[in-house]
Amino acid sequence: MGWFKRLKDGIQTATKFKKEAPDGLWHQCKNCSETSTMKELKENYFKCLSCNHHTRIGSHDYFDIIFDGQFTVHFDDIISEDPLEFVDVKTYPERLEAAYKKSGLTDAISVAKGKVSRKPLIVAAMDFSFIGGSMGSVVGERIARGIDMAIAERIPFMIISKSGGARMMEAAFSLMQMAKTSAKLSQLAKEGIPYFSFLTDPTTGGVSASFAMLGDVNFAEPNALIGFAGPRVIKETIKQELPEGFQTSEFLLEHGFLDFIVDRSELKARLADLLTVFDPSKMEEAES
Repeated sequence: MGWFKRLKDGIQTATKFKKEAPDGLWHQCKNCSETSTMKELKENYFKCLSCNHHTRIGSHDYFDIIFDGQFTVHFDDIISEDPLEFVDVKTYPERLEAAYKKSGLTDAISVAKGKVSRKPLIVAAMDFSFIGGSMGSVVGERIARGIDMAIAERIPFMIISKSGGARMMEAAFSLMQMAKTSAKLSQLAKEGIPYFSFLTDPTTGGVSASFAMLGDVNFAEPNALIGFAGPRVIKETIKQELPEGFQTSEFLLEHGFLDFIVDRSELKARLADLLTVFDPSKMEEAES
């Protein structure tokens, strides 16, 4: 037996995909300022042990939480091009290259297929660490192909949203992904395949105005920022004070925009319940 042994308890995300979680040995909560070790934070699903604040995590962290242990990532070979030859401080290819190195990802969304309590599920999860989780052509295409796979294999589909909105470097190409993903979700609905939309902090812009709010079941993490424009922009536009807690998931639940809020530690169990209730094969039997 070797001197060193890697323990396999807790979340086991590959190192290159841990860019969105806090680095170092210690973590200070942004909500309550309490300090905990990174080991304690990870064992608690990246939630503050004092106030239960949900720290932002990446797509592969969610895959580790949701799936039974094994999952297959699809469509990672689809990468962004530069049709507009966008130039600001940097060119678009330079921004993409920097994002590849920083996040270890090939775009702002990853699609994986696995099983949740032995029930199959396809999950498309967004990463805020890749250019602010911005929605570009690749995001729309990977969602579209994930939906095609769900239809072909009769498997429920889920999107985990975490985005600052449309990607400005792709302009109208980015905005068209709102229509594209919405049209693909309508195909999924016609086939009777359930779609679960899970909104995390933050879900804003064109993402919230399209696929994030089109689920058969829409649910969110606690205290997630969800909205189209930011509260400062809205306040300046309407010239009025906004209600307390405006654009939080709790506010949206109270006003009927969400079906429920789920703690990250209970996410897998709740998904297992949804997959049982919305089992496509049982729904087909009931219809026949």
